[in-house]
Amino acid sequence: MGSRLHLAAALHASGDEAFTAKHWAGLAREAEDAKLDFVTFDDALDGRPGLDAVLTAARIAPLTSRIGLVPTAVVTHTEPFHLSKAIATLDYVSKGRAGVQLTTAPDVATARHFGRRDDLGDLWDEAVDYAEVLRRLWDSWEDDAEIRDEATGRFIDREKLHYIDFEGRWFQVRGPSITPRPPQGHPLIAATQPLGDIVFSDDLSASDKLVFRDVDETTPVDRLVAWHREGFAGFRGELRHLTGTVVPELRRRGLFREEYEHTTLRGHLGLARPVNQFARRSVG
Repeated sequence: MGSRLHLAAALHASGDEAFTAKHWAGLAREAEDAKLDFVTFDDALDGRPGLDAVLTAARIAPLTSRIGLVPTAVVTHTEPFHLSKAIATLDYVSKGRAGVQLTTAPDVATARHFGRRDDLGDLWDEAVDYAEVLRRLWDSWEDDAEIRDEATGRFIDREKLHYIDFEGRWFQVRGPSITPRPPQGHPLIAATQPLGDIVFSDDLSASDKLVFRDVDETTPVDRLVAWHREGFAGFRGELRHLTGTVVPELRRRGLFREEYEHTTLRGHLGLARPVNQFARRSVG
């Protein structure tokens, strides 16, 4: 079979339950009990009622211990500096289980909610720059930048904080971040486009990255196994279908974990902790 098959659940809620932390925590715990790799939380800026996905994931983090938490962030009308800090914070409170799914908002009506822009072209090109800014900000603190020496009153080694000096078409971000480098180095970045660690797509040629295919309750386990042999890293589906049908059958065939082997999301997915690009530059 080669590489391990991975599973993720797309969490959804409607009505009053969508506004209770207890409901979201229960879903995440069910996914964790089944040893899934991670869960995703939807979010949108189009006026539909709902909770902020990043804040919801942060609320759930202390109530879980192993499951990866990947909230959606709409990058079109938000700032990468703010999101980098929020996802770094999520990585800290979850002890290395954070990720973020980047998406865009091409709808003109959504843009009117903000009133900041009317140019909605090249949104995925903008998202590529957005992801790069996130990575650079997460690297703007070297891993050992914190000193915390009470005797001398030194909190950080200023030589190990770095301006990122990013200048692009959409963003000019000097940095550094105000949050130390996250436990995973870089929390996971996912999207439907090849700009991060995971691509959600039904087309393997979409990336040399980890490709996850979205599936529904009609997809037989045999088909998942065949797709995995073709090269799909894993699958994202409805929680109860995964926990009640897919996981038991995969385990019967010896194709899915019985227990977690790692404590971080990158560990679950077999991804190395990235080397800090600025530390590498300072050494070189």
